[in-house]
Amino acid sequence: MQGKLFVVPTPIGNLKDMTFRAIEVLKAVDLILAEDTRTSGKLLKHYEIDTPKRSYHKFNEHKSVDHLVEQMKNGLQMALISDAGTPAISDPGYLLVHKAIEAEIPVETLPGATAFVPALVNSGFPSDTFVFVGFLPVKKGRKTMFEKLSEEERTMIFYESPHKLLKTLRDFQTYFGNERKISVSREISKLYEETLRGTAGELLEHFEQKKPKGEFVLVVKGI
Repeated sequence: MQGKLFVVPTPIGNLKDMTFRAIEVLKAVDLILAEDTRTSGKLLKHYEIDTPKRSYHKFNEHKSVDHLVEQMKNGLQMALISDAGTPAISDPGYLLVHKAIEAEIPVETLPGATAFVPALVNSGFPSDTFVFVGFLPVKKGRKTMFEKLSEEERTMIFYESPHKLLKTLRDFQTYFGNERKISVSREISKLYEETLRGTAGELLEHFEQKKPKGEFVLVVKGI
């Protein structure tokens, strides 16, 4: 009997954002592949899920993926989760899904939490068509990417960490212009969630005066 891979989103903040179906799947599978078993352990304990779990992250995915696929071919049912949000969206997951499909193993992806959707809707910018960029390159390819994006007409979405936020806002100012409209959301669904809207210059000035904290989603209006 062939196994199956379930891709299961987990809350990005508030544990109540977990879906009933996600809990059912995590309780039913043979193995949970977790980006960080310690982080996921808190969520699983909260919902009384005692399914065996194994670490699966960007540092071991290339070494472990073939063995995991072989186990699924032999009948094991697995669920892939990340620390928060939907696996494969700026998180490990693509490689395992790709290999499972290659091996003709059924893959089922559950709908659920992901940070960029509420940030996009909350920005008030056009959301009928958009570009999800995710995390920017730190050095190599960064300038080239910004030069291409400077001509983008669609709404653009970026992920950024607090210690790189100022650098990215300065680059927005340089490549998109001081007056480009931007929405910055942080700590989505958590206690200190907030969204700030303004120009590139205004938001840069704000965070130069107030130290950035939390995880950020930056939404930039197209030209």
